[in-house]
Amino acid sequence: MEIILSPSLLAADFGILKEQITEVEKAGAKYLHLDVMDGIFVSNISFGIPVIEALRKYTNMVFDVHLMITEPQRYIERFIDAGADIVTFHIEATDKIDECINIIRNRGKRAGIAISPNTPAEALYPYLDKIDMALCMTVEPGYGGQKYMPEMESKVTALRERVDKDFLIQVDGGIGEANVLAPVNAGANVIVAGTAVFGGNITENVKGILEKCAQL
Repeated sequence: MEIILSPSLLAADFGILKEQITEVEKAGAKYLHLDVMDGIFVSNISFGIPVIEALRKYTNMVFDVHLMITEPQRYIERFIDAGADIVTFHIEATDKIDECINIIRNRGKRAGIAISPNTPAEALYPYLDKIDMALCMTVEPGYGGQKYMPEMESKVTALRERVDKDFLIQVDGGIGEANVLAPVNAGANVIVAGTAVFGGNITENVKGILEKCAQL
C-alpha cells in the first residue's frame, strides 16, 4: 500500500509559501493539505480561496482541500475553480451530505468526508461507496500543533475493513516521523503532517516521514 504524505500548509511560513511548497514537492510529498477554517464550524480562521488560487500556478501537487466550514455546499464549486483536486468536508458541518458529494463528483474531482474525534466511524459507512477518501481527525479540528490521539486508530481500522486497498483513508493531527507508523499500521494511507514537516529542515522532515513509512 502506497503511503502518501500531505503536508499541511497551516504550519508553513506564509511569507515564503511558494519556496516552501516547491521544497516539499521536490522532497517527495505528492499532496498539499489546505485547511480552510471559517471561525464558525471551528473557532479558528485560516485562509480561503485567494490563497489557493494564487498557489495553484506554482505547483502540480494534488491540492487536498479540507473544508472546516459550515454548510460547505455553498462554496465547494468556488474551491474547485480555485484549484482543488480533492475536496473534503465535515459530516458534522452539513445536512446536505449527498448534495456535497454530487457537486464535487459532477466537477470531476475526488470527494472526501471528514469526521471529528467525537463522531464514530459508523457515520461514514453509508457514504463509503460514494466517496474517494475518508478523513479521521486525530486531534480536535481547528488548530495545529495538538497532541495525537491514538484512540482514533480503531476508527481507521474499522473503515479499512470496509473498503478496498486503494481507498484513501487520511489521518490529520499530531503526526510526525516518531509516531507515523501507528496510524499507518491501523490502515491509513494518507498522512497529514504540519509542524512535523515545516518545522525545521523541510526536505529532511519529508524524507524522514516517507522513509519511515517505507519500512513497512
